[in-house]
Amino acid sequence: MRGPGRTSLRIEPRSLTVGLLLTAVMLLMAVVLIGTGDFPIAPLDVVRTLLGHGAPADEFIVHDLRLPRVLVAVLVGAALGMAGAVFQSVSRNPLGSPDLLGFGHGAAVGALGVIVLFKGDAETVAAGALAGGLLTGGAIYLLAYKRGINGYRLVLVGIGASAMLIAGIQYLLTKSQLVDATRAMIWLTGSLAGRDWAQVGPLAATCAVLFPLVLGQGRALRMMEMGDDAAAAVGVRVERTRMLLMLAAILLTTAAAAAAGPIAFVALAAPQLARRLTRSPGSNLISGALMGAVLLLVSDWAAQRAFGSAQLPVGVVTGLVGGVYLLWLLVTERRAGRI
Repeated sequence: MRGPGRTSLRIEPRSLTVGLLLTAVMLLMAVVLIGTGDFPIAPLDVVRTLLGHGAPADEFIVHDLRLPRVLVAVLVGAALGMAGAVFQSVSRNPLGSPDLLGFGHGAAVGALGVIVLFKGDAETVAAGALAGGLLTGGAIYLLAYKRGINGYRLVLVGIGASAMLIAGIQYLLTKSQLVDATRAMIWLTGSLAGRDWAQVGPLAATCAVLFPLVLGQGRALRMMEMGDDAAAAVGVRVERTRMLLMLAAILLTTAAAAAAGPIAFVALAAPQLARRLTRSPGSNLISGALMGAVLLLVSDWAAQRAFGSAQLPVGVVTGLVGGVYLLWLLVTERRAGRI
């Protein structure tokens, strides 16, 4: 509806249903994951503890040990899902993902530089990842800019930058001592192990600021998917909007990397899976964020439970699943004649 001086709001029933179902799955997986570990807790006891009625031992395990990890998983997955949706819409390319455009690798170079060269602690490593991601984003934007940003040019420049940054990562690893190299490899894999409230606060604040900013540009982003000329014709300030959205998506990507390392393929797969479920055109920002959170929660559960006594970093699981998904996507796009 639209009244005098009011903004119209359009809600598609299928998108709303998918969003509610993803939210329910996210909450269910969060409860299951909180109860998973060396000291298992039944789902009903987890809920009772979260409501403040649990046993003292359960209170400690849930609130101090497992809840921060689950919250980091939700926030990182949502941040990557929304960032991926933005990049795929801006580039108008299903491969337009932070994983492939080099932003995650830029954050990795920044973090590894701090680890290898300065022996930094967790806070300085996170700051290095943020700085590396932002510098990489600025460089890729400038290199891809030529009277505007073309989607395929952005992807090609990003892939080239990724190759160079991977070389930088390998160089830093060869120059590092054994202890630093081990620490760097654990960070590069992407892991939620040991995450506590120190990671939750900054990540939650980043998402609280950037999610509304991105959602506020949702209509403009949808117009831009039809082409710059069509978007400009309806009053969208294309370059300003694109720069703002890319900056927000880069910040979300680097904030996620700073909290949990460069977790692969969530940003690539989540928006596309959400779009297939909603069958809705446009960026599907909210459903993409929810799908990202669900994917990371499920992957973390699989990393802890699906391989016997060996607990894997969550980045191993997302990389395995994402690699299969990427191959399927390339085959599908090739058959459709789009690549």
